[in-house]
Amino acid sequence: MKVYKTKEIRNVALIGGAKSGKTTLAESMLFEAKLINRKGSVEDKNTVSDYRPIEQEREHSVHSSLLHTFYDDKKINLIDVPGFADYVGETIAALRVADTALLLINGQSGVEATTETAWRRTVIANSPVVFAINQLDHHMVNFNDSINSLKAYFGDKVTVVQYPVNPGEGFNTIIDLVLMKQLKYNDGGGEPEISDIPAEELDRANELHLKLIENAAEGDEALMEKYFENDTLSIEEMREGLRLGLITRTIFPVMVLSAKHGIGVSRILDFLSKSCPSPADMPPVKTVDGQEFHCSVEEKPALFVFKTSIEQHLGEVSYFKVYGGEISEGMDLINARTENKERITQLFVLNGKNREKVEKAVAGDIVTTIKLKDVRTSDTLMDASIVDKGFKPLDIPDPIYIVAIKPVNSSDDEKLGALLNEMHKTDPTLGIEFSRELKQQLIKSQGEFHINTVKWYLTKANGVEVETFTPKVPYRETITKIADASYRHKKQSGGAGQFGEVHLRIQPFEENYAKPTDFPVRGTEEHDLPWGGKLIFHNCIVGGAIDSRFMPAILKGIMERMNEGPLTGSYARDIVVYVYDGKMHPVDSNEISFKLAGRNAFSAAFKSAGPKIMEPIYDIEIMVPEDMMGSVMTDLQGRRGMIMGMDSKGKNQIIRAKVPGAEIARYATTLSSLTSGRGVFTMKFDQYQQVPTDVQDKLLKEYEESQKEQED
Repeated sequence: MKVYKTKEIRNVALIGGAKSGKTTLAESMLFEAKLINRKGSVEDKNTVSDYRPIEQEREHSVHSSLLHTFYDDKKINLIDVPGFADYVGETIAALRVADTALLLINGQSGVEATTETAWRRTVIANSPVVFAINQLDHHMVNFNDSINSLKAYFGDKVTVVQYPVNPGEGFNTIIDLVLMKQLKYNDGGGEPEISDIPAEELDRANELHLKLIENAAEGDEALMEKYFENDTLSIEEMREGLRLGLITRTIFPVMVLSAKHGIGVSRILDFLSKSCPSPADMPPVKTVDGQEFHCSVEEKPALFVFKTSIEQHLGEVSYFKVYGGEISEGMDLINARTENKERITQLFVLNGKNREKVEKAVAGDIVTTIKLKDVRTSDTLMDASIVDKGFKPLDIPDPIYIVAIKPVNSSDDEKLGALLNEMHKTDPTLGIEFSRELKQQLIKSQGEFHINTVKWYLTKANGVEVETFTPKVPYRETITKIADASYRHKKQSGGAGQFGEVHLRIQPFEENYAKPTDFPVRGTEEHDLPWGGKLIFHNCIVGGAIDSRFMPAILKGIMERMNEGPLTGSYARDIVVYVYDGKMHPVDSNEISFKLAGRNAFSAAFKSAGPKIMEPIYDIEIMVPEDMMGSVMTDLQGRRGMIMGMDSKGKNQIIRAKVPGAEIARYATTLSSLTSGRGVFTMKFDQYQQVPTDVQDKLLKEYEESQKEQED
C-alpha cells in the first residue's frame, strides 16, 4: 500500500445511535473505493465491521472496528463505533484519535437518546462534528423535523450543507449547497449525475446557501472580510471556512444520504477529503509533561495506544495513532508507563478482521501492531531520546452498574478470573475487583447491556456458566455511647493451660473526644483503618496487671473483631479503646489467651455501646429532560434519596441528590426505563451515615438468619 502523507490522511469516527446505519455506511464507503466487490448487510451477517460472532448474532456493533477507504487520493481511516450507551468506552477511544466525528442521525427518528450520548462525548473531546441524516429512503422520514430537532438540541451552529429533493421511498436526489448543484444518484451509489438546481428549488437553495456562507465565514476573520467585500465565497473559500469552523466547533455541517442504497455516499467521502481537517490541521496534542506534538514527521516518533483487542490466530492487537515522526517495522520505542523497551515487529492496516501489512506509518495515521510485551490501552510509546510521562490516558467514566458474579461450577473459579481480566484489558470501562470485605467477585460496568455482553462471552464463547446478582452493601458498624466490658479466657487441658483477662472501655471516636479521668493513659496507638475511619488504642494498665508484651495481642484480637463487626459481620470503625485492667497467670498466660480475651471483651462492650450500622451514601447527579423530572424525583424519594439541588442545562434539568448505596444497585436500568433512555447520571461516594432504625432492625434479622443457615 502507498504510504500517505499526513495531509493526505483523514481520521473519521462513525458515531451515533444504534440502528442509525454506521456499519452500513462503512460498508458503502469501502464499496465506493472498490475495496469490496459487494456490499454486505447487518441482516445477512456479512459486513466488514461486524465480523465477530456476538455482533452477527445480535445484529449490532459491540466493539469498534478499524477500517480504511480511499477517495480523491486520500486515505480515510474509519472507526465504526457501537451505538449503545453502555459501550461508551469505544466512543471515547475513537474520538480521542479521530479528527472528525461523523454523527449519524436516523432520519425516521431525529435526535434520539443515544444521539445525545454520542454528542456529549464530542463536547468533552472537543471534536469536529459533521451530522449525516441517514435512511432518507424510508417512507416515514421527515427531513425538516430532523433539522429542527438538531437545531433545538445542538444550536444554530447546525448548518445545512445538503437537503433531499425527494425524501421517502425512491429517494435519489440531493441539492448540494457547497457546489450549488443538484446531485442525482443511481441505486447502489457511485458518482452522481450533476446538474443545475431546478427553478422550483432555487429560492430554498439560495436561502440555505447564504446561511451556509455566513456560518462558514464566521470561522475566520479573513474569510469574513472577503464575504463582506464580495457578498459570497468561492467553493475553495467555503471549504476552508468549513474546515476551520469544524476545528473550532463553530459550525456543524449537515449531510444527507441513504447508506443502504449508496445515495450521497460518494459526496460525503468528497466532503471528508476536501472540507474536513487532516491530522496536521488539528491543534497540537500535549503530553502529561506539557510537550506538544503536531502530527508532524519532523518530530520524534511517538504513538498512543487507544484500543486493545484479542483476535483469533493473532493474539493481542494494539491499535494506535502516530502523533510524531514515522513508525516502521523493527523500530524500538520506550513505553512511558513502564520505561521498558518495546519493539514494533509488524505493522498492519485493517478492514475489520482483514489486515494488510505495511512497512511504516507516518504521523497522523492509525494502524495496528501485535506481539508487544507489556503494552496496555492508554500507553504511550516514544523515541528513547524523549523523557516524558506520555500522553494523557483515556478519560474512563466511573462505573454506574455493579453486579456480583460467580461460576455455576466452582471449579471454573480460576478460569473466570482469567477471562474477566482479559476482558478488562480489551475494555477499560469494565472494572474487575474481588472484594475481600464482601467476599464477592464484582464487575463494574456502564449498564445492564454491558453486563449481558460479558455473560455472552463467558458462556457462549468460553463455556463458563455464570450467575450474577446484586452485590452486598459494604456497611460499617460503629457505636454511639461509652461502654465497659471484661472477659476472662481460661482453658485447662491437662498440659499447659491458657489464661488471660481483659477489662476495657470503648467510646465513639470524634475529633477532640474527651478522655476518661478515672484511669491514666500510658500509651496510645492511632490506626487509620484501610476501610475508612479510625481505631484509637490506649494502654491504661498500671501496676503490672497485664504485662506490656501482651498488649499487641489484645490489639490484634480487637482488630480481628473490627474486621468482622458483631452486628452484621461488616467492618467496624471510629472507636476509641481503653484497656485499663486485667489479670495474668504466671504459667498459663500467653499471646493467644490475651488475643481471645481482648476480642471477646471488645465484642461484649460493642453490643452495649449503642451499636449502629452505617451505610454508604452517594452523591448522584442526574440529567433528565424537563418533562421527565417528576417521575425521576418520585423514584428518588422512594429510594430514601435526599434532593440537594436542581439546575438547568440546555433542554435538560440537573438533579443533585444523596442516595444510600443499597438503593442504587441497578439504578441505571430504572433511570433508562423512566426516561426512555434520555436520562444519564453519575455517582460518587460521599460518606457513611447511620441507617434508620427500621432498616437496622431488618439488617440484623437478615444477618441472624444467614448465620443460622451457615450453622445448619
